[in-house]
Amino acid sequence: MVFNIALNHLQQREEAEEVTQDVFVKVHGKLAGFSGRSNIRTWIYRITVNQCLDHLKARKRKKRSGFHLRFFGDDERDPTATLSDYDHPGVMLEDREAVHALFTLIDTLPTRQRSILILKAVDGLEQQEIAAILELSVKSVESLLSRAKANLKQKMMDNEGTAPGTSSKQRSS
Repeated sequence: MVFNIALNHLQQREEAEEVTQDVFVKVHGKLAGFSGRSNIRTWIYRITVNQCLDHLKARKRKKRSGFHLRFFGDDERDPTATLSDYDHPGVMLEDREAVHALFTLIDTLPTRQRSILILKAVDGLEQQEIAAILELSVKSVESLLSRAKANLKQKMMDNEGTAPGTSSKQRSS
């Protein structure tokens, strides 16, 4: 469960493995303090999502510093070149390009919208459970999910119109 959540958020096997390990270290360290106010599964989900979000923030910082190093000539190679590789073992090889394109668009959504969309559409969680994991009201989850779907749909339409090899006739049909 933890690995799948991490993989769905990060789309890279090695990073998902690293976050999975971090989650279990954190769970082990905080288990004595677990009060039981929520389901243990929800608690572990919350820790996992938070670890993924922290990891994504660190990835963005690393990308920015990599850009600065390249720009100022301190480093000849790009340390973030492999960050955009898509490696998800649950996706068939022939589907990887389409799924990668979809997750690339999902990654452009605001953080909460992205997390809610992944938890709902990919992990199949109910809105009440998502609300508990993200410590939001069910109404907030409904609203954010609706906005995420609308934003994703718009991004897909925008992306479809600019896809290489797409003629204006193909776009209008």
